[in-house]
Amino acid sequence: MGTVDVETEWFLVAKMRAFVETRDPSAKETDNFTLRRFLRARDLDIEKGSSLFLKYLKWRRQTVPNGFISESEIQNDLSQRKVFMQGFDKVRRPILVCFLAKHDYSKRHMEEFKRFVTYGLDKACARMPSGQEKFICIADLKGWTYGHCDIRAYIASLETMQNYYPERLGKALLINVPGIFMKAWKIIYPFIDKNTKEKFIFVDNKKLQEALLEDIHESQLPEIYGGNLPLVPIENA
Repeated sequence: MGTVDVETEWFLVAKMRAFVETRDPSAKETDNFTLRRFLRARDLDIEKGSSLFLKYLKWRRQTVPNGFISESEIQNDLSQRKVFMQGFDKVRRPILVCFLAKHDYSKRHMEEFKRFVTYGLDKACARMPSGQEKFICIADLKGWTYGHCDIRAYIASLETMQNYYPERLGKALLINVPGIFMKAWKIIYPFIDKNTKEKFIFVDNKKLQEALLEDIHESQLPEIYGGNLPLVPIENA
């Protein structure tokens, strides 16, 4: 990402706003912080940032026509109890906890799964306190085997996050990672954009709690990792 002063960055955001509003009048309803995230995701290139943002507006109208995804649209994925959310890290980022071994590849319907990803990301964004634009994710691979591997779903998740929720992921901590997962990771890795790659951190099992406590206070850490908070299913968050 290009390093510029704050004043210059907001000047670029204003130029981007003038451009996108001529292409799609609904852009007027979008705040400047959102435009800045799309601009930052394309290294402050107004043309590329605008292109990404305009695609987002079109996608949002098609995918979330009611303004939100209802639980009735994603019952299959919700029933697997694989995504939870509670607590905040030390810089007030909401915490998502995902259990990849609970994802049932045999029952996956791609369009519903994409709605489920959108639903989860919307929930995380809705919980961000004022002044915070990012969330943190704990991706728990305990019990993961080749039978749980769903490359298409992993890539769809990445593409949704990178294309439609840019600059929202603060950090992704991959924990309890079995060695066989690294073969899947080699396939997934090229699909991660350069600004996002550094946010994925593999945590050593021997230093698991220590690593989690670097970012998350014990009072906000899930009980299953030695903290004080129970896990809350995403739909109840």
